[in-house]
Amino acid sequence: MILFIRLFRESAMFAWTSLIANKLRTILTLLGITIGIFAIISVFSIVDALERQIRTSIASLGENTIYIQKWPWEFSADYAWWRYMNRPTPRISEMDDIMRRTNVLEAATFTAFTNRTVEYQNRSIDRVSIMAASHDYDKVRFFELESGRYFSPTESSAGRNVAILGAEIAENLFQDADPLLKNLKIFGRNIEVVGVFDREGEDTFGNSHDETVLLPVNFVNSFINVNSDRYNPAILARGKDIYSSDEITDELRGAMRSIRRIKPAADDDFSLNQASLLSTQFDGLFAIIKIAGWIIGGFSILVGGFGIANIMFVSVKERTTIIGIQKALGAKNYFILLQFLAEAVILSLMGGLLGLLLVFTGTWMASMAFDMNLLLSMSNIMRGVNVSVIIGLIAGILPAWSAAQLNPVDAIRANT
Repeated sequence: MILFIRLFRESAMFAWTSLIANKLRTILTLLGITIGIFAIISVFSIVDALERQIRTSIASLGENTIYIQKWPWEFSADYAWWRYMNRPTPRISEMDDIMRRTNVLEAATFTAFTNRTVEYQNRSIDRVSIMAASHDYDKVRFFELESGRYFSPTESSAGRNVAILGAEIAENLFQDADPLLKNLKIFGRNIEVVGVFDREGEDTFGNSHDETVLLPVNFVNSFINVNSDRYNPAILARGKDIYSSDEITDELRGAMRSIRRIKPAADDDFSLNQASLLSTQFDGLFAIIKIAGWIIGGFSILVGGFGIANIMFVSVKERTTIIGIQKALGAKNYFILLQFLAEAVILSLMGGLLGLLLVFTGTWMASMAFDMNLLLSMSNIMRGVNVSVIIGLIAGILPAWSAAQLNPVDAIRANT
């Protein structure tokens, strides 16, 4: 251990001396490592930020939630689009049948969407997203209320004129006033505000309650046909935690086929969509982007590796006499080998650390300027350090080997 520390200190001194003595040559050589590490770790940092954001968005859809819809989230190449077009839409009555026929569900809710003008006194907002949902929506889609309460079972079943507002809608309509128990107008009817969603911010898929008004589906059904395809009806079924996603999907498929009386040999006329489908697709996309990052940065690192190897060969030539004296005084071949290897690694690390510093500065500036959640994670720091060490070892092995094999007598006479 003492020998290693001594060797590392001595190699660091040699490396620093070489850096100072040949500033331009060393800087230009290390620039390849710096650019390579910067390119690779930048790509990984951006991908990690996007992946965190997307996975958070997917998690908001519900890891154990199945979306029963007319259209799939993932299309099969061998399935004609017009067959999807001819499918029936989910209906409210099917949600009740599903709950009766299955044992794997915690809750289910029916949702439909439309756009309407929302008015309060002399203020109005056009084309507001109106979500109609059955009572158990709060058990399937998790959210927080900034103020007020959720619908009561009586309000939901009877289709009372009550609403929960998104944070943006409440702020624009009521400004600094308290919206609770105030009456706004939708569908030409007065509707009482009983709650306000906590501000969520928009996720990757545009899902947010901030600009949404939630109404009981039985109330909305008095003005529009919520089962119509134009309102994108869906049944959201949340499975119990004790059951796997496959178990929930299989039982739901069986229940839906039974409800719709689909013959055994016939294809499903509904889609069971879930977050895992999106996760699988994005996993492949992120893998491709990371490979592209390795390729882009790999060329710069390759050039930097050749540069470090060149510096090390020059260093061996310049210190041939010193190597001869060290070997004459009893230095072993492995000592010389490790000395030059350590020097190559240190030089490579200098370039790598400079690249990581540039990444840290870039992610910090991007986070401040664009309100992005970019950060240089410890895993990416270790990845950059490891790549730098490996490049240093590969680039330094041949020069170090040639130095270790020098004959001490010939080495001492080399510059005489």
